[in-house]
Amino acid sequence: MLLVEDDELMRRSFTVALERYGYAMKAAADGLTGLELFRDEDFDLLILDVMLPGLDGIGLCRRVRESSLVPVLMMSARGDGLDVVAGLEAGADDYVVKPVETSVLVARIRSLLRRAAYAPAPGLGAEQPVGEEPTRSEGATLVFGDLTIDTGGLEVFVSGSPVALTPTELKLLLEFAAHPGVVLERHTLLRDVWDYGWDGDSRVVDLCVQRLRRKLGRDRIETVRGFGYKFRR
Repeated sequence: MLLVEDDELMRRSFTVALERYGYAMKAAADGLTGLELFRDEDFDLLILDVMLPGLDGIGLCRRVRESSLVPVLMMSARGDGLDVVAGLEAGADDYVVKPVETSVLVARIRSLLRRAAYAPAPGLGAEQPVGEEPTRSEGATLVFGDLTIDTGGLEVFVSGSPVALTPTELKLLLEFAAHPGVVLERHTLLRDVWDYGWDGDSRVVDLCVQRLRRKLGRDRIETVRGFGYKFRR
């Protein structure tokens, strides 16, 4: 796992805390160093601070998304709305606001890893290797017009061409495809896709829907004002 955080104290404390949970950590103090590490090694997840010297976290996330669908968790010291929106638009899967408790950070990490099908075993200390992929059961092939979803192989095609989706985008699409024609409220999607056991920020849903629309077609997911979203049959 790669952590990019310019504050030395936070960088060290996050690294030590996450290592205690069994995660192998690499850390960088600026965006350009983080980008070099990302290009040199394979990581299961990236944690990026928004405010970084050289190349900020949003710019780094954009560079990562040019070549990778690795889960990205953004951290913002201010929780500023513009920071959050910019990070999610750049391709981040989720965000947390600093200061953040280790238990909350680990919960968000585990949620992202589950979406990527690399979930560590629960509990403190030694855990199942993060890179060990669980066995997937066979699934069905769902067809909605020119959109085809292979739920077993976790592949998506539009007019026969493969579409690259992040783990969060894929899980959101699968949730919509499981309920075609049904209005799904934002808080329901936060619970079922983002694993929020409390009221989360619905902007993560809205921005992820926007990214899906850009990749699958703008008319695929309908906004039902005052309620949520509906996947068109």
